[in-house]
Amino acid sequence: MADPDGSLQPTRLGRWPTPLEPMPRLARALGLGQDDLWIKRDDLTGLGGGGNKVRKLEWTCAAALADGATVLVTTGAPQSNHARLTAAAAARLGLGAVLVLAGNPESAAGAGNLALDGLLGATVRWAGPVGDQALDAIAAQVADELRRRGAVPAVIPFGGSSALGARGYAECGRELLGQDPDLDTVVTAVGSGGTMAGLVAALGPGRVLGVHCGAIADPAGTVSALASGLAGAPCPPAALRLRLDQVGAGYGALTGPAMDALTIAARTEGIVLDPVYTGRALAGLAAAVKDGGIAAGQRTIFLHSGGLPGLFGHPETLARAAAGLAVFDPAP
Repeated sequence: MADPDGSLQPTRLGRWPTPLEPMPRLARALGLGQDDLWIKRDDLTGLGGGGNKVRKLEWTCAAALADGATVLVTTGAPQSNHARLTAAAAARLGLGAVLVLAGNPESAAGAGNLALDGLLGATVRWAGPVGDQALDAIAAQVADELRRRGAVPAVIPFGGSSALGARGYAECGRELLGQDPDLDTVVTAVGSGGTMAGLVAALGPGRVLGVHCGAIADPAGTVSALASGLAGAPCPPAALRLRLDQVGAGYGALTGPAMDALTIAARTEGIVLDPVYTGRALAGLAAAVKDGGIAAGQRTIFLHSGGLPGLFGHPETLARAAAGLAVFDPAP
């Protein structure tokens, strides 16, 4: 998919602008001033349970429609938020959806995002325990088979992250400037890289702190390439503010700091995060406060990129959350 003359317009799928809300109790708990920390509610984008992928899909789906697509094909992990929202976008636009997912149905257990994939009418092609390159190759094979059947497939990139998809987060960066012109730092999870890249293109690398979640092998190189392609000017990896210290045992594995972040966000502000992306992002924000990367008196915005359904597909997180449930003692 391409936009060679720059004339493509997004296919609107979400509700904009998303709210920007204060988080004074969480700010104080992290060691910031009560007016320092705000949350950008991109979990409230509307389509298919919400999340950051909606902004990217507005652009990638516009290109797919311009190419005459009848079915969307994309890749991801079993609990992929992007896959779920691609299925939702396909339903909204009257298209088919085929999701090429790593793993197998037995290990995925049909919970969380997978349940919504089925509800939204997607077809799943299980790829087994393979890496990203193999997933891409299988997605290409699926697209070839769809063409032989007379369909017109459009392959949406992993996480919706391409220079085209990242335009959605360049729009978000400009939206944020309209809501808070004095912002100092936007903190975001880095999965496939397009969200951070779009924000960097709009706000500059100095005002965006990305927290690597372990989804890709080279986050700095990926974000640099996407931001450079979007901005039309070099954005070297060394210019990026990128934390690599929150991956833990790997993508999908619950970390102690992420669980702490989920707990403190829920108990101070009633905000629910997910264990893979937003939990790690808030853990990275907390670590940045501790080491001086973010200081009191600076206006910091935490991007809530959604992902709540994935929480219900993560048994360890559910078990630890339930273990924290206090039982009322009726004794006087």
